Amino acid sequence: MPMIEIDNLTKQFGEKKAVDALNLSIQEGEIFGFLGPNGAGKTTTIKILTGLLRPTSGKITIGGVDILKDPQSAKYITGYVPEDPFIYDKLTGREFLQLVGGLYSLADNLIEDQIQYWTDFFQLETYMDTLTESYSHGTKQKLVMSAALMHEPRLMIIDEPMVGLDPISTRKVKDLIKSKSQEGTTIFLSTHILSVAEELCDRVGIIHQGILIATGSPSEIKQMSKSEENVSLETVFLKLTENGNNQ
Repeated sequence: MPMIEIDNLTKQFGEKKAVDALNLSIQEGEIFGFLGPNGAGKTTTIKILTGLLRPTSGKITIGGVDILKDPQSAKYITGYVPEDPFIYDKLTGREFLQLVGGLYSLADNLIEDQIQYWTDFFQLETYMDTLTESYSHGTKQKLVMSAALMHEPRLMIIDEPMVGLDPISTRKVKDLIKSKSQEGTTIFLSTHILSVAEELCDRVGIIHQGILIATGSPSEIKQMSKSEENVSLETVFLKLTENGNNQ
């Protein structure tokens, strides 16, 4: 059974279709890269997947759960890392993670164990008992990623995971994504950094003007450029999105 099944998903804002009849199936343990230029429909799709927006039409199941009929069950198996990390500024990092653990109904001892584990993993010891309003963007990103992983979700939806991270933390997050995938966690990854998608993803999908114009492994996508050898994913992406045609 696929972890994510998207069937004819459409989201319309007035006359504009931000997402137009999107069909997509993503398997358990797969790292799927969701690529597209600004305004292509990536964020709208992610907001629908996470329950922040309702679709105009279409159906989505996560782990076999219809997210419109049973959104709470879908959210319990999902971890979400948004592009702009949202944290309550007047909480400390520790308080924020305790709040998130409580929202997922984790036992108190498990919450503390998870806080310690991710504090050590992301080297957040010096920040955990200070207010998050003082955190840098990169530190906020690490805290939000910790929060998304506390309940050991079966699906991770990650929007621009490397923003604000230093090279050491970037490498650590890449390795984390790979290891979680090997453990069976599905990763839905949206990024503008095409080298990251090429390095990490089993498959990618390219969305343009609300329409999915290409899907396949990075090597399969690169084969769509028939004129060059050793072409990069970035080159093919630019050609596809400049043309805007299904190829």
